[in-house]
Amino acid sequence: MQGKKDYQEKLFTSFRLSDRIPKENFYRRLKEALNLDFLYPLTHQFYGESGQKSIDPVVYFKICLVGYLENITTDRGVMDHCAMRLDILYFLGYDVDEELPWHSTISRTRKLFTDDVFEEVFTRVFKLCVEAGLVSGHTQAIDSAPVKANASMDSLELKVPAEDLEEHLSKLRVQSSRDRKAKENKAPKEQQEITASKQELQEIKSRNKRWSKDQDMKPGAKNKGSKYTSNKTHYSPTDPDARISVKPGKARKLNYLCNIAVDTKAHVITDVQAYHADKKDTKYLKDTVTRLNRRLRREGLIWENLLADAGYSSGENYAYLENKGLTPYIPPHGTYKGGPEGFQYFKEGNYWLCPQGKR
Repeated sequence: MQGKKDYQEKLFTSFRLSDRIPKENFYRRLKEALNLDFLYPLTHQFYGESGQKSIDPVVYFKICLVGYLENITTDRGVMDHCAMRLDILYFLGYDVDEELPWHSTISRTRKLFTDDVFEEVFTRVFKLCVEAGLVSGHTQAIDSAPVKANASMDSLELKVPAEDLEEHLSKLRVQSSRDRKAKENKAPKEQQEITASKQELQEIKSRNKRWSKDQDMKPGAKNKGSKYTSNKTHYSPTDPDARISVKPGKARKLNYLCNIAVDTKAHVITDVQAYHADKKDTKYLKDTVTRLNRRLRREGLIWENLLADAGYSSGENYAYLENKGLTPYIPPHGTYKGGPEGFQYFKEGNYWLCPQGKR
């Protein structure tokens, strides 16, 4: 007999959320394995002794984790997603008839906690992974990726010399009438002033002339993003930490640089740090190694090998890692051709012999 389902709201119902979540469900297993009670004493200083109750700090960090696991980058999107998933509601400790926190509450809570709190949470979770046997420490892989800043290229401001603003503006670059100005300039004074040398400014001026000739007849030429911009001459007043960066074949954007280290045993992230995007990966390797080595040794783990791409290649980094007792597996740049001309390398003694016969 053919069935036909008619839906009708019930005034009263008997429902248990835990009965609807399978035992093998990821979020159910994560809820059983992840204990974040250490967050209560860690964040106690940020709350008063009276007034309306805030969002539970454990719930807040679980929501952050859900956003990472589900690859959702906006607070509004995360909260909408949580409301539609029974397993996530169970993970957060909310029943189907309980109202979830507003997305604006998530934003305000993020601003409430200091960087030290997030660093401590990362360290505690890393320790849980070590205790579970997920981290060996023996081999670490390091890489970086640009992270798009929440700032527009159209809002860029010109850096100016303190002594002569108008003359510099007329020489360096003619501003478009379509340029948008930020309502509030959040950049410190030192970032608004030019630090480039006269030679660098002359090179940028020459590039601007070439760009104006080449770009005028192309679509989008009137947009600031299609003109040559540089961190030497421009800054973002809305996001002073953002920097102009570019990859081959990509348009110039305001980015940060995210540097991540991963343990090769179970792919657990062992270090993560955001840097300015106007420098190469080689400049940040020492800082990452120092911080990561300290974290691994604190947990009794011995680090021996480092894996990275050619972006981290430099003689300075090779020497630094050798002095630290680390074996780097970092390929040299494609332009590298070996030692200096006329020098001979002797593997047995690990030394070079110059053309004058000296080590």
